[in-house]
Amino acid sequence: MRLSSIAHCISISALLTLCCTFQGQASGQEQIVKKDVRYANGGEQRHVLDIYAPAGAKDSPVVFWIHGGGWQAGDKSDVQIKPKAFNEKGYVFVSTNYRLLPKVPMQDLTADLATSLKWVHDHISDYGGDPNRIIVGGHSAGAQLAALLCTDEKWTRNVGLNMSILKACIPVDGDTYDIPAIIETEEIRRRAHGLSLPTFGHRQKFGNDPLKHIDFSAVSHIANNKPIPPFYIMYVAGHPYTDIQAQTLGRELKKAGIETVLYGATESTHNKVNAEIGNPEDPGTKGLFPFLEKALAKPSK
Repeated sequence: MRLSSIAHCISISALLTLCCTFQGQASGQEQIVKKDVRYANGGEQRHVLDIYAPAGAKDSPVVFWIHGGGWQAGDKSDVQIKPKAFNEKGYVFVSTNYRLLPKVPMQDLTADLATSLKWVHDHISDYGGDPNRIIVGGHSAGAQLAALLCTDEKWTRNVGLNMSILKACIPVDGDTYDIPAIIETEEIRRRAHGLSLPTFGHRQKFGNDPLKHIDFSAVSHIANNKPIPPFYIMYVAGHPYTDIQAQTLGRELKKAGIETVLYGATESTHNKVNAEIGNPEDPGTKGLFPFLEKALAKPSK
């Protein structure tokens, strides 16, 4: 049958669904993809997310992924091989957009993610996901946001969720788990080298207020009496900022009795450590999936 005849019989939306399914079959794993799903009312362009699900998924754990970009750029399409890799392991994968600086302040940006997470909890069962087994991950700026959602319960509470639905956190090469520390580190370095201070650096991005800097730091919210999920912290070993921030986050989590694994990637870069997630030859990936299986098997606090 000619393509023009087929087009008369099948709607555009059906064709898109078939295309996504055929792509999954070609790779040996049937995959259902739903793009640009709106998670909030109103006309804001960035209030959308993408869903990647294994065909036939039922009660599957869900990965909620937050892209990086310095809180000023980036897109939900920046997922590399993660959707395919997680789908093949039986996970539903969700990648979300959110509004960006300087259009909105950090408070609203973070609230967008809580709203997106709420939508996923309420609707992901339609795609075969388990709303009570959600893993939050993110790269760079997304790592800070992921870690904050998994330690500061006010964000989930504000949208009517219990933090106990979060079963693991995967922050990847973030430099802002302790924001006052990164501000001091960067500003001392610049002064020592006779450089001017940034006009829109971390100090300004997080509200130019010491109390806000503390509040947006994941390390400020860690306590052993909270339902904080296990953490698998990935970072570039030896990086002057992300290495020590990862170590700081890991230390505070372990002090609070939170199961924590730190993976420092050697001979890697900020982008490569993220892009390699899902590669079966990647050492970080080899540790990640057994970690998640163990975390998902744990009863809720």
